[in-house]
Order: sequence, then C-alpha cells, then structure tokens
Amino acid sequence: MVSIDGNQASSRSLGRRSLLFANLGMLFTCIVWGMSFVSTKVLSEANLTPVEIYLCRFILAYLILLAISHKYFRSYTWRDEVLFMLLGLSGGSIYFVTENIAVTKTAVANVSLITTLSPLITTFIVGALYRSERPGKWIVIGSLIALCGVIMVVFGDVDGASFHPAGDLLAFGAAISFSIYSILIKKVNATYSTWFITRKTFFYGIITALPFLAMEPEHSSPGIFSRPEVWGNLLFLGLVCSLLAYVLMAKAIAVIGPVKASNYLYVQPIVTMLAGWMIVDENVGWTGWVGCILIIGGLWFGETLTRRLSGRG
Repeated sequence: MVSIDGNQASSRSLGRRSLLFANLGMLFTCIVWGMSFVSTKVLSEANLTPVEIYLCRFILAYLILLAISHKYFRSYTWRDEVLFMLLGLSGGSIYFVTENIAVTKTAVANVSLITTLSPLITTFIVGALYRSERPGKWIVIGSLIALCGVIMVVFGDVDGASFHPAGDLLAFGAAISFSIYSILIKKVNATYSTWFITRKTFFYGIITALPFLAMEPEHSSPGIFSRPEVWGNLLFLGLVCSLLAYVLMAKAIAVIGPVKASNYLYVQPIVTMLAGWMIVDENVGWTGWVGCILIIGGLWFGETLTRRLSGRG
C-alpha cells in the first residue's frame, strides 16, 4: 500500500515537472524567436544578404540534425517526398527569405507582429477548405480587432517613417507561407517522427533556397564571417532559434498540446519590440504599442472565448 502511494506521488511529481519544463521550454522558444528578428537585422546591417543569413543558419542546424538523426533518409512514398519539398518551401526557403528581406525594409517590430498573424490565417484557410472547421463569430471578432492592430502598426510612426509597404507586405506574405506549412505538416505528423520531419524540412528548405542565392547580384566575402557580431548571431540563429527551439516546441506540444503552446506566440512581438528598441535603436511610437496590444489581445480574445464557450478551455 505504501509502495503504491509512493509510486502515485512520484508520478504526480514527474507530471508536474514535465508541465513546468514544457511551459518554460515554450516560453524560452518564443523569447528567442522574438530576438531572432533583431539578430537578422544586425546581420543585414553587417552586409549579409537575406538568403545568405537563411542558408547559414539552416545549414548549421541541418548538419547537427543529420548527426543526431541519420538512420532513414527517404520517406515511404514519392507523394510524401513531394510533401516534404513543399514543407521545405513554405516553412523554410520562402518563409525565411521573405521574412529576412522584410527585416531590411521595415522595422523588426512590424515583421514580428505581422508574422504573428500566421495561426489566424491558418484558421481561415482551413475554414475555407473544410466547412466543418469554419471559424466562429468570436474568432472573426477577434480577427477584426487584430486587423485594426496591424493597420496601426503598418501605418504607425515606427523608426521615423510612417509607412513601409514593401517590408510589411513581405512580412504578410511570410505569414501566409507559414500558414500553408502549418496545414501541410498535419499530413505527415502521424506517420513520421519529429526529428525526421524537421530534418527533411530543413533539407528541402536549403535546396529550394539555392535558386534565390543564384539570383542575387552580389555575395558577401568570406572574410565577413570572422567578425564576432556575424558568427555570434549566426550561431544564435542556427543552434538556438532553428535547432533547440524546434526541439523544445515539439516537446512542449507533446505535453501541453498545440493550443496552449501556441498561446506563447503572443510573447514574441513584445520581445521583438523591446529588443529592437534596446539593441538596434528602433523607436516605436504609441501607435506601434497600441497596435501590438490590439493584435495580441484580438488573437487571444477570439481563441480563448471560443474554447471556453465550446467547453474546451
């Protein structure tokens, strides 16, 4: 009897510890993702091109993944292989190249806030494809609140300029690209391990980025990689933001579920705005802060109220 009670107490302790680590891991992930926009900005100002930044961080992460997970290389069918190539495009090359270019054309806070709309875009795409999964009225109301926030961020006074159409539109394109990735990855999640999916996505993300690299008129000299701010930020992006963060996110989703894990994404734009202000001297006006509150509040309001009314939260 004592032994059974002891085992139950031990299981509860392990459960609480797993929940704690999962929540802390997801919080850490979103904090470093928020800082990644600033690292990309620093590397851009050091004259690395957006494609070079992406390729360097993903090649580094892929080589480590390959050392960890190298038992299987091919997927079960050619159809799945095509899916992995699409995952590499939507969640890799297209997403990060457009995001990295956006960082060079607008404030990092704009890019972080606009790309945070990705889960919302996913909801509406799925709703358009499947009638049974159409968003409810509270999601729509929350979306309209978030849209008002985006308008304030895009047209607001950020870093001395009032409108950055090219960068903001590229950031929105990145959000759409990642939404497509989120939908496609559901088709392979049930069949393959997280390590295999991540490695294949990184591989095709690298391969499909090579044409973008070939189209660039100029490339950085090798000597630039000896500068501490360059290799330091690349190590941070490759090892922490691309490799460690993906692993922590996968572990967190397994313990606390995708809904609770995704709620931590609302921390990302706040971290980006603070980091941009402290590190690269981006002055965020009052419209930027109000827009941030509206975007995060709108997304949280729609999702939370919908879950509570449906008895899921």
